Order: sequence, then C-alpha cells, then structure tokens
Amino acid sequence: MDYLLQLAADPAAWVALVTLIAMEVVLGVDNLIFISILTNKLPAEYRAKARRIGIGLALILRLGLLGTVAIIVTLTAPVFTVFGHGFSWRDMILVAGGLFLVWKATKEIHHNVDPHPNDDVFEAKVTVGFVSAIVQILMLDLVFSIDSIITAVGMTEHIPIMIIAVIVAVTCMLLAADPLAKFIEANPTVVMLALGFLIMIGMTLIADGFGAHVPKGYVYAAMGFSAAIEGLNMLARRRREKAGHG
Repeated sequence: MDYLLQLAADPAAWVALVTLIAMEVVLGVDNLIFISILTNKLPAEYRAKARRIGIGLALILRLGLLGTVAIIVTLTAPVFTVFGHGFSWRDMILVAGGLFLVWKATKEIHHNVDPHPNDDVFEAKVTVGFVSAIVQILMLDLVFSIDSIITAVGMTEHIPIMIIAVIVAVTCMLLAADPLAKFIEANPTVVMLALGFLIMIGMTLIADGFGAHVPKGYVYAAMGFSAAIEGLNMLARRRREKAGHG
C-alpha cells in the first residue's frame, strides 16, 4: 500500500501512465481494424459476442504477459545470426505476426475482388469460424502485446502503471469495437482501405523483425492521410447520390 501511495505522489509516474495509455490506445487501432474485418465474416448474431470474447481474452493475455515481464525482456537477446544480423525471439515473433497479417489481408482482398470466390473458412461452419476468429485475434494480440510490453519496460519499471494502461486501452477497444465494425461493414470501400492498412502494418512488423525499424509516426500519418482522403470520397459520393435523387 505504501508503495502505491508513493507511486501516486510521483509526477513522473503520472507522465509515464499517460504516455503508456496513449501508446496502448494507438497500438489498439491496429488490433481493432483486424478484429473488425475478422468478426464481420461471421454470421451477424455472433459478431458482437466474438469481439467481446476476443478482446476480453486479449486483456487476460496481456495481464498474464505482464506477470512474466522479466522473461519477455530477455526475448530481445539474439538467438542466432544470419549475414551478420542477430535474430531474437522478439524478431521472430514480429516476422511471424507480420507474415500472418500480410497473408490474411491478401486472402481477404482476393476474396473481395474475385467474382467467383470459394467458400471462406468462416462460412463453412459457424462453430469452427467462431473459434477460429477468437484464436486469430489472440495470435495477433500476442504479437502486439510482446512488442508493446518491451517498449513499456523502457519507459517505466512500475508494473502497476503498465497494468492500468493496459486495462484503460482494452476498455477503449471494447467501447470502439462495435461502432468501428459496423462502420466498416456499411462502407465496402473502407474494407479495402482497412485491408491495405493491415498489409502496411504487417510489412512494418516484418521490417522491424529484420532490424529495419520504421517509426510508428510515419505509419499512422499515412493511415490518417488515407482515411481523410477516403472520408472526402465518401462525402462526395453521398452528395452525388443526393443530387441524383433530387
């Protein structure tokens, strides 16, 4: 209790908390885009439930990982070297997660543009699709969680601050998940834009895993610019539709 009181009285701790919350919320955007596209493939009555369960389990996963923070920090140590570059467990996890994102987004783009698409894995069986969606949400959250925890350790050594930041960020994800998924579903062009975002995020994870760090600011600036252009396109389409009905 004394430790928590001392922590609450430390201005540096509050700065670290606000910074970590902002970082976790921003990183949560990547997760939400993936979750929205993934769960929108399920039958309508299962979507909200899948989002809640997936994000809820993701919270438990992140809190569990914080309990092993001492082990996670060691994941940055090189395991083997290829052409003079040392690869750590973190690097391999990032590369695997990036490849998964690129594969999944490419598969979804093909499914959307193919005039005669094959049955998707989510359409074959409701139960298999539901479980598959939850597993894939957790797989991707594991990748982002390990990366964010390693970053968080460099910002603060206080576990309670990390826990509060994770809880706040996941709560924001829960509140934003349904509105974002409904918006993406109602705007087909946004789906393609979101899939493009996932490919870009996947490529940055792969690049990071190979030692070529891409500043997150560049990635989110590109995403924000693309989203703004798409917003203007949507506004223009609605005005043309109103003019056509007028």
